[in-house]
Amino acid sequence: MDTEAYTLLFAVLAVVAQAITVVCVVAAATGRWAKLRARLGPFSLWAAFAVAATCMLGSLYLSEIADYPPCRLCWFQRIAMYPLVPLLGVAAVRRDQNIRLYGIVLAGLGSIISMWHMLVERYPDLEGSSCDPINPCSIIWFERFGYLTIPTMALSGFAAIIAMLAVSPTATSTRSPSPNSEEEH
Repeated sequence: MDTEAYTLLFAVLAVVAQAITVVCVVAAATGRWAKLRARLGPFSLWAAFAVAATCMLGSLYLSEIADYPPCRLCWFQRIAMYPLVPLLGVAAVRRDQNIRLYGIVLAGLGSIISMWHMLVERYPDLEGSSCDPINPCSIIWFERFGYLTIPTMALSGFAAIIAMLAVSPTATSTRSPSPNSEEEH
């Protein structure tokens, strides 16, 4: 596949991530949160891991194979996304729901950076002097479906990770009572 095909694939995956996020928001707003959580909760850590890994591999493809050099804001988004891959992977294997808070915070920070990057793309005057004049953050390397650019796809990934972590069971709901707990005395 060529770069055009890969960017289309990444765009479709970003739309899927957006759909996941919308389903979670609608479920929360319409009182169907418990039902969604019951259905998706057991798989949510694996889903969040898959989204993070896909985002990481996609960003590496775009910079290392498609030769789109990452700008300063892209690097900050990578700093938020890349650690999520091993953290969510280990948490999924261990079924460790305690990752929820840390993952949501990291993905939330990445989301904020992605939103700022989207604004800089649309309004280059916001860029300021912190971005590299040779590789400015306002460059739009490609745009799919009339709105999907690299930072928009990153935001889609961060939002889906937040949604999947929000849907995952809480740590207390997955624990069984310890042998020394008060319930048995």
